[in-house]
Amino acid sequence: MKMQIAAQLYTLREHLKTPEDIAATLKKVKQIGYNAVQVSGVGPIDNQALKDLADQEQLTICATHIPFSDLTDKLDEVIAKHQLWGCKYVGLGGLPQEYRASREGYSSFAKLATDIGRKLKEAGLTFIYHNHDFEFVKFDGKTGMDILLEETDPSTVDFELDVYWVQAGGADPAEWIRKVEGRMKVVHLKDMIVTGPREPRFAEVGEGNMNFTRILEACEDIGVEWAAVEQDQTYERDPFESLAISLRNLQSRGFGLQG
Repeated sequence: MKMQIAAQLYTLREHLKTPEDIAATLKKVKQIGYNAVQVSGVGPIDNQALKDLADQEQLTICATHIPFSDLTDKLDEVIAKHQLWGCKYVGLGGLPQEYRASREGYSSFAKLATDIGRKLKEAGLTFIYHNHDFEFVKFDGKTGMDILLEETDPSTVDFELDVYWVQAGGADPAEWIRKVEGRMKVVHLKDMIVTGPREPRFAEVGEGNMNFTRILEACEDIGVEWAAVEQDQTYERDPFESLAISLRNLQSRGFGLQG
């Protein structure tokens, strides 16, 4: 099945602060042409109410980002919420600060992630880890990402590569997509441009400088199920417009088309 496109709701976080905001935003996301969302950056709302709003707009909740403290202290609640939403992929949006400074920190987190992933797997769910650029710091010649890839249990820990942050970390996104083959069903798509003052910026997919031909080919080759479009900042542009531009550019490549 061709990779499906979702909207990462973190992009719209300023429009998701109340249940009324959430209802209006999900309606707009559907009108833009998305059929799925990743739940992240959403304000307080009852779990059933969010499911009802998503169902009303015929939006699949394909993945989430969950606070680390919930994964360690409220895992039963996390499991129940994902089962209610029919959402298989339980995401962690980044490595907690206390594990980032050393190889030992990464190794400790790898053990903890393996344990969390095992419990989620027993509930029919899949733990996915989302990177930034700091995971590409090297410790004795090995990056933090390499340590996570090698020391987490491949049967209980998957990855959710963010191609922008892989690029920002000085690595090759397409190469990394192939490195996690068999361990990634959700990917984050965003592009990168550079301004006149040499400032790297987030850009709509297909509007920047990243090699999306190679990136999308790699995703297809390894069997990625969901590509979540995200833009951490949209600068002067309305975030709904940014999501629409990314979707149009992906549709021009044959992804995210209706029917």
